[in-house]
Amino acid sequence: MNDGGDRLAWLVVRQDDNGNRYRVGAYATRAEAERKADQLDAHGHKQLYLIEQAAAKQQ
Repeated sequence: MNDGGDRLAWLVVRQDDNGNRYRVGAYATRAEAERKADQLDAHGHKQLYLIEQAAAKQQ
């Protein structure tokens, strides 16, 4: 996860069996977010990991 000054435009979100959603991390590129979601998915848990584009900040 990149915590520098770069815009973290892509989110990895975990959704549990009850539909609750939790942000796992924010990433600069979709490819980074997909890699993280794939790593988490490989653990074999039943949670669903989604990739979402973060909303643009209002100035």
